[in-house]
Amino acid sequence: MEEVRSSSAWVATHSSHVVVNSSGIEKVVDTIEGSIPKVEWNYEGIHYFDNGPLTVQYLFVLDALNFCFWPDKDLNYDNLASGLKEALEKDKSVFDADRLQKYTGPQLRELLKWPRPLPLEDERVRLLHEVGKELERNFGGKAVNIVESCGKSAVSLVATITRHFPGFRDHSVYKGHQVFLYKRAQIFAADLWGAFKGQGYGEFNDIGSITIFADYIVPAVLKQLGVLKYSSTLSSIIEANNEIGSGTEEEVELRACSIYAVEKMRELIKIKSGKQVLSVELDLWLWSYGIQCPSLQHHRTLSIYY
Repeated sequence: MEEVRSSSAWVATHSSHVVVNSSGIEKVVDTIEGSIPKVEWNYEGIHYFDNGPLTVQYLFVLDALNFCFWPDKDLNYDNLASGLKEALEKDKSVFDADRLQKYTGPQLRELLKWPRPLPLEDERVRLLHEVGKELERNFGGKAVNIVESCGKSAVSLVATITRHFPGFRDHSVYKGHQVFLYKRAQIFAADLWGAFKGQGYGEFNDIGSITIFADYIVPAVLKQLGVLKYSSTLSSIIEANNEIGSGTEEEVELRACSIYAVEKMRELIKIKSGKQVLSVELDLWLWSYGIQCPSLQHHRTLSIYY
């Protein structure tokens, strides 16, 4: 994940629209006093869990589809997680690799019990097909084989996923530099770690290498906490609910500066309290803080990456 950290730091130091505010970081760190509020990974009971390979398959499908809910104001992550959970409880073969390759948009909607077309529905279907084909071709049809091939290394898991599954290759070019963000590949490792409580399929000896997952909610929370500051132009775009193009300077800065800022928070917590806090834990706290703030205004980008 070094390339995620270093390329995000490069963006933060060359940023035109987003500034990481050191005094804002200090204030937040002082407020939490080295002990971030613990959030249970499955705190709403919305995920499927059977402590075995089927949970791994479920999480991989979930993370393949975990992006871009905002164009439908009623749709959110909970709908996806609980919809897939319910579908799997009814039919244990629903995420078999051969079936993943055949889903249509209406069939995916039916699985989720969603009454109208999903945002970026064609892309979601394409990614399901991609996951099914590649699982069948190289991993015996099972996501658990990806995990077992990585020797308890989250870094190796992210590298394997981004190598084999193009839909997880979340990177951009910013001012002539390649920037790596890898939101959904990293969140798969974090979901395994959270679901299995760091044991079994969720045991990683390097979970501390994972960064936060740069999405819509985290930058908005960091701005509200005073950790990020936006240019007046960017603020106006977000306040007006205008769309920001995928891969634009503004969009890359929002995401990369969030990663950089949280890394700085981690460092400061370590210095001030002597405690090693995981980015995964900070992300979970920031995200849960954000979804409990209905008035929070986030940026709007059509993207398959988050």
